[in-house]
Amino acid sequence: MQADQLNTFGAPNLPGYLGIVIEEAGASGVKAHLPVRAELMAPNGFLHAGSVVTLADTCAGYGCVTNLPAGATGFTTIELKSNFLGTAREGTIECVATPVHMGKTTQIWDAVVTSRETGKTLALFRCTQMVLY
Repeated sequence: MQADQLNTFGAPNLPGYLGIVIEEAGASGVKAHLPVRAELMAPNGFLHAGSVVTLADTCAGYGCVTNLPAGATGFTTIELKSNFLGTAREGTIECVATPVHMGKTTQIWDAVVTSRETGKTLALFRCTQMVLY
């Protein structure tokens, strides 16, 4: 799937609801961004961890669906992990997800979430996807 197809695909679901925009998608990975706004914040005034994880998980998932092996019908996440190194209160966060393992039964994707304005790394993410047949 191309970036515009993925944006249409996710529009009626959580990625579209949150405002995630896919910029690039292909065999080498997925790049997306998310404008920071009040609805994505935790009560403490910082970006909610769930907002960051949703951006990273969306990139990893879209990477997987874009690169499914022949005969596969879909995938499901079987494990994910996040390490938070920073946060944001404004601006735009972006994510780049890259494949680590592209097997017939599983895929592993790494994602890095950064602040577009500062370039600061906000989170490191790893996701394991089970390929469905």
